[in-house]
Amino acid sequence: MEWKDGRPRCRWANPDNPRYLHYHDEEWGVPVHDDRLLFEMLILEGFQAGLSWECVLNKREAFRRAFDGFDWEKVAAYDEARCVALAMDPGIIRNRRKIAAAVKNARAFASIRQEWGSFDRYLWHWTEGKTICERDRTTSPLSDAISADLRRRGMSFVGSTIIYAYLQAVGVLWSHEEGCFLQAPPCQNP
Repeated sequence: MEWKDGRPRCRWANPDNPRYLHYHDEEWGVPVHDDRLLFEMLILEGFQAGLSWECVLNKREAFRRAFDGFDWEKVAAYDEARCVALAMDPGIIRNRRKIAAAVKNARAFASIRQEWGSFDRYLWHWTEGKTICERDRTTSPLSDAISADLRRRGMSFVGSTIIYAYLQAVGVLWSHEEGCFLQAPPCQNP
């Protein structure tokens, strides 16, 4: 593939979408330790189920507006009327099950924060704070374990494939493809 700036990237990055290129170059795989951003990415990955990430990314600003900047405390307090209003918002993905899951997941997220002190501490304990290098997978024993634990804690739309994509997005897993200008991993191999 030819890249206008001459920098080769992962095959999934759309060279014609500047928002997508920025996401690939500046965000995807960068370790995240901010709970607000960890919550945002968890919710967005759930909305991505069955769709393309590019579709979700293109609606990200509308999602931020609709979900109060991904303030988990506010989202956890959403009532049925708020969920109905969200289901009518043309700027976001209006899947009622995914909207209900976002509220449910916000409540579980808050519970995990209370137990662990932060969601960051909970998430990164699985790898002892290290980024793991893995490529060419859609699930792993790590995503299986985290997915099962999150479901046990009451979350939904957190299957192993969704969690694997989430771990890649927030830098727990480093998965830039061979040949990508970002392929040099800042990680530990298991």
